Amino acid sequence: MRSRGMSIRQCGHKTDWSNIYSTLSEAARDNRPVTGWTHNFYRYPARFSPGFAAAAIQCLSTPSDLILDPYMGGGTTVVEAIVAGRPVIGNDLNSLAAFITRAKITTLAPREVAALKAWATDAVPEFTYSTSAEELAHIIDVDKAKNLSLVRARFIKKAIAAALASITGLPTTNAMNFAKCATLRVGQWALDGRERHTSLKDFRQRLSATTLEMVSAISSFERHRNKSRDAIILNEDASQIDHSPVFQNGMRKASLVITSPPYPGVHVLYHRWQVDGRRETPAPYWIAGCQDGNGASFYNFGDRRETAADKYFLTSLKTLFAIRRIIRDGAFMVQMLAFNKPEDQLPRYLQNMERAGFAEVRLGKPRIWRAVPHRKWHANLIGNTDAANEVVLIHQAI
Repeated sequence: MRSRGMSIRQCGHKTDWSNIYSTLSEAARDNRPVTGWTHNFYRYPARFSPGFAAAAIQCLSTPSDLILDPYMGGGTTVVEAIVAGRPVIGNDLNSLAAFITRAKITTLAPREVAALKAWATDAVPEFTYSTSAEELAHIIDVDKAKNLSLVRARFIKKAIAAALASITGLPTTNAMNFAKCATLRVGQWALDGRERHTSLKDFRQRLSATTLEMVSAISSFERHRNKSRDAIILNEDASQIDHSPVFQNGMRKASLVITSPPYPGVHVLYHRWQVDGRRETPAPYWIAGCQDGNGASFYNFGDRRETAADKYFLTSLKTLFAIRRIIRDGAFMVQMLAFNKPEDQLPRYLQNMERAGFAEVRLGKPRIWRAVPHRKWHANLIGNTDAANEVVLIHQAI
């Protein structure tokens, strides 16, 4: 049977739900490390696998369909939509997410590639501790570099500052932002959740190798992307996305939404790293040159101390109404999310979906659940809590 008379789109050359279900289930439960295209430019929290996004695009859309990810995070859906030849709009409230996604999809001219390779092989190996704090003072944003003066972080702070100072010699804004993204990725590796000190030598070697690897990845992405398809990146509140000039100026409605929204009752650090004893730092915004200014509750739809998560569900409902207004009737919405208390929160979330104008597609099949892969060491210490399991929800707009 079919949900509310809605049709299921073609998956490959078959139209049966069993094939779609098995394809999405296999892709969702794939726990291999994230690889391919530009997906490894940054480890964004709570990201789902590129294979899952690719499977959903293949199963539930055609090349002419507009894809939307209203909570795009690190841009997984955006990258996979571009490779699949679909026009796509990605949005996130977090300016860091917008920066990372743009870095993943902005291709480079030959002179930019040459300059980045030279930077990686010539400039990066010359970074030293000898540069005085006074010389780097104009580079370091004291507020955004909070807690980077701690024992395990202060030397890497200096190395990051040296990297940012040298980036200004690159020929274009695109090249500079690309180098910032490489520095961001290596800074995360060196500092975030790290149990041991990272040496300057290791930082330099990693930054040089990572930059060259990323240049190769973006060049491969450029060769495979469908240039006739547009990608639009927004940095807006999802509850106001229907008021964006993009949709106000005649943009057609989306046919497929693939996304991972904030999780009810689950605290995720979308805007901080944890350094030297898990003290939080907004250093990613310093490195990327982005503005933050918001606490974790802003990005999580609610405070971690609010056990009932009432604010979360009020905010979520507003965003779902806005999303419904910019997608066509019959459009699919595929989500992956986790719950702190699934027995209470999953029914509330499903009620929000129904109130916003969506019907769940079940067709006699159980929901797809998966264990969250590649959790950080300190999360694994807590054990397999409810929040360590994610569910795939598939709805259609009615």
